[in-house]
Amino acid sequence: MNLNRLNFARLFSFKAFITFFVAICLGFWLLSSTPAQAGVDDDRLDGNIFVVYAGNGSLVPPRLTIAETFERKLPAVIVYYLDDSRDCKEYAFIVSRYQEFYGRAASIIPIIVDSIPQKSSYKPDEPGYYYQGVVPQTVVLSANKKVIFNGKGVVKFEEVDDVLRKEFKLLPRSESVELKQRTFNEFNSELVSE
Repeated sequence: MNLNRLNFARLFSFKAFITFFVAICLGFWLLSSTPAQAGVDDDRLDGNIFVVYAGNGSLVPPRLTIAETFERKLPAVIVYYLDDSRDCKEYAFIVSRYQEFYGRAASIIPIIVDSIPQKSSYKPDEPGYYYQGVVPQTVVLSANKKVIFNGKGVVKFEEVDDVLRKEFKLLPRSESVELKQRTFNEFNSELVSE
């Protein structure tokens, strides 16, 4: 009978030791892990920038490809971006505004740079043709497939707006009613107040 009690005590202390050891390891793991801390002011990935920072998931994937845009004889606004770029995160709201004002008359085509296939040469209807190694990069093509704007970095909405106003034969901004968008999150309100 003492032998059974001794084995039980050894078994119990072994189970207690394993439980204690697992609890300690789990505690260290929980304390050492940190939550994701990406934000608009860093180069960390925290999701698609158009969904997270512009509140506009309709931009990705684009409605039309470059080839389809050429077939329909539409102007195009091609925006090269990365989801883990601070500048691209800031620029996402501005790209969303291009879609808001020109999305029915022009093709807005955001292209994530990582999706461009590596080739030695590209055709004009392929995304790699216009890309120059910078993000964000904005290329505006006329309805007759000519590059009418090529901006590198965060470009002001007004620069692209002026180019598109000429393309669509609209009044210059100085002669037309100023259109303002209502903001709906903290990132948008910071970007609009320029």
